[in-house]
Amino acid sequence: MTTESPRWFKSSYSSNGGQCVEVAANLVTSRGIVPVRDSKVMDSPVVAVPATAFAAFVAGVRGGTFDTI
Repeated sequence: MTTESPRWFKSSYSSNGGQCVEVAANLVTSRGIVPVRDSKVMDSPVVAVPATAFAAFVAGVRGGTFDTI
């Protein structure tokens, strides 16, 4: 059993604009999840996203899948 704690970080693209989420990618190997939370509320609920789903989301963002313009 692992007792590793999440190491939270925001994207460097966030520009501290207040509309950010944080992720803790350090838990992918040990737990197979990417925890996600609201960066403005440190004790906000955490969504545990399966690593494969998070990777697919990131690939979609990079590939322009979610572009609206």
